Amino acid sequence: MNETPGPKSKAIFAKEQKHMAAGLQSIALFSEIAVDRAEGVRITDVDGNTYLDFTAGIGVGSVGHCHPHYVRRLTEQASRFTFSSLTTENRAEFLSLVAEVTPPGLDSIQMFSGGAEAVEAAFRLAKSVTKKTEFVGFWGGFHGKTGGVLPLLGDTSFKKDLQPFMPGVFSVAPYAYCYRCPFKLKSPECGLACVEHFRDAVKTQTAHQVAAVVVEPMQGTAGNVVPPPGFLKAVQEVAREFDALLLADEMLTGFGRTGKMWGSDHDGVIPDIMTVGKGIGGGFPLSALISTAENTGSLPFGNPSGSSSSYGGNPLAAAAGRASVEIIRDENLVENSRKVGERIKKRLLEFQERCSIVGDVRGVGLMIGVELVQDKVSKAPLEKKHTRRLFHECLRRGLISMCYSHNIRINPPLVINEEEADEAVAILEESLLLIAGDC
Repeated sequence: MNETPGPKSKAIFAKEQKHMAAGLQSIALFSEIAVDRAEGVRITDVDGNTYLDFTAGIGVGSVGHCHPHYVRRLTEQASRFTFSSLTTENRAEFLSLVAEVTPPGLDSIQMFSGGAEAVEAAFRLAKSVTKKTEFVGFWGGFHGKTGGVLPLLGDTSFKKDLQPFMPGVFSVAPYAYCYRCPFKLKSPECGLACVEHFRDAVKTQTAHQVAAVVVEPMQGTAGNVVPPPGFLKAVQEVAREFDALLLADEMLTGFGRTGKMWGSDHDGVIPDIMTVGKGIGGGFPLSALISTAENTGSLPFGNPSGSSSSYGGNPLAAAAGRASVEIIRDENLVENSRKVGERIKKRLLEFQERCSIVGDVRGVGLMIGVELVQDKVSKAPLEKKHTRRLFHECLRRGLISMCYSHNIRINPPLVINEEEADEAVAILEESLLLIAGDC
């Protein structure tokens, strides 16, 4: 590896920063690398350094960088028709392909551009179906940063000083984050105490006008937190008790990320509404809302233009989505996610035993979390000065990873093979041992 970041990257980054507003994603700010090209799971910067990508653009690049089939679909569409809500063959094919893999009955799809846009659309749908107005979610949740979903953000740094929040939207109870259970209990002996607390919180903190319970099958931004078996099913039961819909936010967990097509599949749950995005577009801005035709026909959501978006379902997005789903299907990437993810997790669990700062390893498929601590008894999070150094040690060795926080999130492209995974984990382990030796 050459110097990282190299002089060319530094110059381009500095030029960009003259006009780039504050708030860019941490991974771009901390690395300061400027990309020249990328292919599969490898990114090459303008100084000639090549990195393994353990982030997939924070989960958006499921089919990897510049997949030939993906490039071909987009290039063909870009040369023919680029904007409008008019029907294209790509969009018709995309919708059909998605409907083939969705849970039974969920085959009515509306397309949007970003995750928060789709979740807010799901709120409008839930209101249209139930004629109720409240929404409840969980601590640690992340459903976007727009006004309608801001109250559900689990990270207070994202929403501090941005009040007032949308009325009727509540984050009421802890998620099943077993490593840091606020009740100091152990699963399964706990009997899902967090769900019992959730049930009581809905009873006491709402006006009993809950349109939907909003939940991630696994929480991504909180640190790739995987709940114990039965959690999502129990949450669905609470939703039913209050005659509310279950809204599963599958932005990160959908389309094979967890080793199954949907995160909800791990608990055998069919939600009333799903919101999907990230990996569905292979890097192109694309999200969607999926429900039953009966639900999406509810007014006012189902009125002409009632649920539309100027960019949702545009020809380029449809081409990107079609290509991504075709690649996931044809290259058996759901199974690859399961197989390679198990390999990564097994190796990291073995490593946990000999590294003093690795407190927890968790995950399913290629959605893996590694939690770093000052010591394994107190579980105090590892300080930022150490995690920032870890990020740069990994970068210097050729790995781009979300390890600048004490909660490392491993979300590589689903096309990663075992050899690439082993190479990336070796870099992470080497860097972790170096940091642990100085803590």
